[in-house]
Amino acid sequence: MNTFKLIFETERMKHYIFSIIFIFLFHTYSSAQDVDLLANSNVVLNIVPSKTDARINKANTPHFVTYNPAIKQGKLLLFLPGTNGIASRGPKDLFSTAIDQGYYVINLSYINTPAIARICKGNTIIENSNCAEEFRNRRVYGTTTFSLISDASYDAILNRFTKLLMYLSENDEKGKWDHYLENGQPKWEEIALAGQSQGGGMSAFIAKTHRVARVIDFSGGWDYSAKNKIADWYSKKSITPMDRWYGTYHVKEPVAATILKTYKAMNIPEENIYAFDLEVPEGKKAHSNGIRNLAYKDQWIALLGKGN
Repeated sequence: MNTFKLIFETERMKHYIFSIIFIFLFHTYSSAQDVDLLANSNVVLNIVPSKTDARINKANTPHFVTYNPAIKQGKLLLFLPGTNGIASRGPKDLFSTAIDQGYYVINLSYINTPAIARICKGNTIIENSNCAEEFRNRRVYGTTTFSLISDASYDAILNRFTKLLMYLSENDEKGKWDHYLENGQPKWEEIALAGQSQGGGMSAFIAKTHRVARVIDFSGGWDYSAKNKIADWYSKKSITPMDRWYGTYHVKEPVAATILKTYKAMNIPEENIYAFDLEVPEGKKAHSNGIRNLAYKDQWIALLGKGN
């Protein structure tokens, strides 16, 4: 009887110790909220924007953050989804490839509706040829007025991104997020931009005025300043050197020719423009195939380069 009791107490103590260790590890990896440590050692964090700025109440689905702490820390890839995009449903294979290339990854949750093409068209661009540029300025920086969308200043992409970096810096010590901040602002030289559709255009728009590590525009929109005339902002001078610019599109996209025209207007080097042409699976769209189709992994690696 005493032997049985000793065995029972020993097993109970082992279970207690295991529970303490589990709680400690869970607390360590969940300090930045809703964290998974995947089998491949990638840390995944899902952080609602209102946690980083209490004023935010629109587009409050989680930011998606992932990195591998076992890989030498490199550049940060900030990805901006397209219209109706949900950050947590982003292109995971592309993100895994980016991590393997040495990147930390953030897929940002931001207000991405309505699309620019739904607002800046018809009589609107006849009356205001700068509609698309003013729209993007409001959505990216929040410091200009634009009455045709209701985005608050704190809803701007820049504010959401900056507040997320500050939150991560305070709550995910393991991630060493201070590396991407400088005087309370994003350290752009350590940040690569990428995005799909509207998000690709937003990435390009930011790269025009900030010197970023790299910018990858996946089928990034088709802004107009007049009928059949692409928006003037595409031709504006870029602070980011042109050899850091990349653009992709699928040859079967309905607006492929217009997307290519915007890339040429932005002076993206011809060798940095990728015309994807693999067959699009039934029920899928050519427009988003470039970020979803794992068969493009070799092209993704070339587009991303080495993050560290």
